[in-house]
Amino acid sequence: MEAFEGNPAHLEETDVLTLEQEEEGHEIILFNDDVNTFDHVIACLIRICDHQPEQAEQCAWIVHLKGKCSVKKGSLAALTPRCSALLDQGLSAELN
Repeated sequence: MEAFEGNPAHLEETDVLTLEQEEEGHEIILFNDDVNTFDHVIACLIRICDHQPEQAEQCAWIVHLKGKCSVKKGSLAALTPRCSALLDQGLSAELN
C-alpha cells in the first residue's frame, strides 16, 4: 500500500463539503392540480417558501404549463416543515 503524502486537513475539508452538499441536495416539487387558484398558489409560495411575488408567479406559471416545478431547495430538515405546510394548504407537493 502506498503512503499518503497529501494534507490530511484537505481530506477533512473535502469530507465536510461533500456532507454539506448532500444535506442541501433536496427540493420541494410543486405539482399542478385542477383545484387551487393562481392567487392561492402564489400566496402560499410567498408565505411558506419565502418567495418574492415575481418568483412565486413564475413558479405558478411553470407548474401550470409544465405540470411541476422545483420551488425550494435546501436541507431535508429545512424543507420538511415547508412541504408539510404546502400540503396543509391543499397544494400537491413532494420532497425529493
